[in-house]
Amino acid sequence: MPIVHVEDSEAIDRALKQFKRKCEREGLFYEIKKRKHFVKPSEQKRKEKLEARKKLLKKLRQERNRLKRLD
Repeated sequence: MPIVHVEDSEAIDRALKQFKRKCEREGLFYEIKKRKHFVKPSEQKRKEKLEARKKLLKKLRQERNRLKRLD
């Protein structure tokens, strides 16, 4: 858990900014979003396969376009 030490003369807005920055660095926001909904392992695998396929197809399209420009 990130800790921010606030002095008496320091503005609360500045302390809040520091807190948010520390949370981002530690990946707390990512972890909260990730744990918000439970995803079954089978759904997770399906999603990963789909993303991998999309990535591969995009790479192939880019390579094909690059080769067309060279010809």
